[in-house]
Amino acid sequence: MSGNGNRLTVAPTVTVLTMMKARLIGATKGHALLKKKADALTMRFRQLLKEIIEAKENLGSTMKGSFFAYTEAQYAAGENIKHTIMDNVDTAVVKVRGELDNVAGVKIPRFESFVIPGETKMDLTGLGRGGQQLQNCRKAYLSAVELLVQLANLQTAFLTLDEALKVTNRRVNALENVVKPKLENTISYIKAELDELEREEFFRLKKVQKNKQKKVAQTAAETAEVMQATAAAGDLQLPPFNGPSSGVQPSGTSSLLNYKDDDLLF
Repeated sequence: MSGNGNRLTVAPTVTVLTMMKARLIGATKGHALLKKKADALTMRFRQLLKEIIEAKENLGSTMKGSFFAYTEAQYAAGENIKHTIMDNVDTAVVKVRGELDNVAGVKIPRFESFVIPGETKMDLTGLGRGGQQLQNCRKAYLSAVELLVQLANLQTAFLTLDEALKVTNRRVNALENVVKPKLENTISYIKAELDELEREEFFRLKKVQKNKQKKVAQTAAETAEVMQATAAAGDLQLPPFNGPSSGVQPSGTSSLLNYKDDDLLF
């Protein structure tokens, strides 16, 4: 039998046994659902990891092209083009909006970049000198910003999923290695105790029945002894019969077995 540390401390009754069985069924269903959730999170986690690796590889080549485009623009438009660009910037053209994705019940933040449509002062920058290189540089950096937002989205989702996956795995392991074994050991303990009580009750009933049989046998033996003693003492003597003259009275004894009556005809 399992020790007290491997089972719950409960009273071994039928009601508690029913409760433990219901809890075991609930724990089994919860373990199955959490296992499916952990599998879904693991699949999404690996997919995010693959996307992060691809995004980082693309970001490296994109940033390399952006810096090269900036060098070309600076060479074509001159050193002072930086101040001209900064003076023409009023508001941000690229903005980021946040949403939530649901993966197996886990809320994951999602970021998405978008460009505000319309003409800006940047479209007229560099008309006098190096305009083409400036536009190429602008497009290269817009692509880099989009990749950075995408990478931030993937890494944030990766960290969120990683934490949720750890919690889910801990719960799965707790149900599988702690809760379910304790409930199973408790059920086994209650069944063993109930069986032991049933055996004790059966033994008690057998003992009671055996005692009753002994008492009945003793009573029968005493009755037989009394009857045997009465028979040994002889027949009982009755007084003489002074009945009507029509009967025939035997002589020499007053036993009822020796009396004879006249036959009656109807």
